[in-house]
Amino acid sequence: MKTGILLINLGTPDSPATSDVRKYLTEFLNDPRVIDISAVGRFFLVNCIIVPFRASKSAKLYSHIWTNEGSPLLIHGKKVKELLQQELGDQYVVELGMRYQSPSIASALEKLRHAKVSKIVVLPMYPQYASSSTGSSVEKTLELIRKWEVTPSVKVISKFYDNAGFIDSCVEVAKKYRLEEYEHYVFSYHGLPERHIRKGDAHYGAGACKFGDCCNAITKANQYCYRASCFETTRQLVKRLNIPEGKYTTSFQSRLDDKWIKPYSDKVIEELGKKGMKKILVFSPAFVADCLETLHEIGTEYHELFREHGGEKVQMVESLNSSPRWIQALKQMVTE
Repeated sequence: MKTGILLINLGTPDSPATSDVRKYLTEFLNDPRVIDISAVGRFFLVNCIIVPFRASKSAKLYSHIWTNEGSPLLIHGKKVKELLQQELGDQYVVELGMRYQSPSIASALEKLRHAKVSKIVVLPMYPQYASSSTGSSVEKTLELIRKWEVTPSVKVISKFYDNAGFIDSCVEVAKKYRLEEYEHYVFSYHGLPERHIRKGDAHYGAGACKFGDCCNAITKANQYCYRASCFETTRQLVKRLNIPEGKYTTSFQSRLDDKWIKPYSDKVIEELGKKGMKKILVFSPAFVADCLETLHEIGTEYHELFREHGGEKVQMVESLNSSPRWIQALKQMVTE
């Protein structure tokens, strides 16, 4: 009996054309786990304000990272699927699904159903759990599977930020760079609204979250706190990379307003430039594949911002993409 492996990532437009970006943003931002307000409020906010004004701007940004083969996120996803399938062998069927747009989770699950797998391991490719990413992907997957006449065994891997193989993979990529050449190291994670953290805290932490020292260690109360998981990821990486205290910062990017979790990556980059730093190395351990947030936001926007405030170079450490150690880490996770 074969085991199905469902790899899930967030998604990407089918092309950098404004029409395709509009379609992607419409599906993404109408997810109630992403914009968690009333259905009526979300409908008007997304469809009448955000998407009409943001689609063309986002399309221009996507055009900067698009390659002849297509979206980097999808290219790396397909490669990971192919390499993991080779590693696992014929007793496994590996499929890739995107939470938004193509290839859809539905199409990936349908392939697993036709393969008559007896078990499905669901692996959302987000190291740190968040309701808007992991939670949404798992919810969509289970919603589709429950409609099947026969439901196989399902195992969900909801977080892996502290998985030894994941950490090893990040360290291996980082060691491509001469760390001693950089004056400071920034670990930049995708941001979230503070209310998302509070809602998760109400479920698990019962009011333990203070957006401060409570993230200094992983406990029973904050084991699913996104912010705490990000700080723990940084702690494990700096320990392995021998980065001393005072030489690194954990921060959050892609914020939309001042009610998102802090500190903000763009403000950190700006301050480092003002302090006279010339070369900094930026990690993005919330992303396992390079995408708009790593290639453009960090690689281009932050580099320009740093230079504007006196710095010389922001060097982005690429994501795990399809590195050999990452494939081995995935193999271990889905077969344990």
